[in-house]
Amino acid sequence: MIEKTYLKTKPECKVKFSLSADTLAGAKKVFVVGDFNDWDTSSHPLRKQKSGAFSTSINFAVESSYQFRYLVDGNWLNDDMADGYAQSPMSGDSNCVLNT
Repeated sequence: MIEKTYLKTKPECKVKFSLSADTLAGAKKVFVVGDFNDWDTSSHPLRKQKSGAFSTSINFAVESSYQFRYLVDGNWLNDDMADGYAQSPMSGDSNCVLNT
């Protein structure tokens, strides 16, 4: 799930990325990885909640577009709630697209 909150005090959008416990079924490490963090596979971990879901929030510049994917215990996962999808320049996979 992706929740967007546009900030009133600056031109930023706070985006909450979350994946349900059902989606992750016993996952240990979950990261959101994208062009906004140079595809760094460890810079934006999602934290496990009491419900078993994982989530994190990141602020992005408004009126921008970003590509991302989740890395779950070493395996790539796309978000069904993404604004769209784009062909990855690195593989035959699709990346999620986030528009702010």
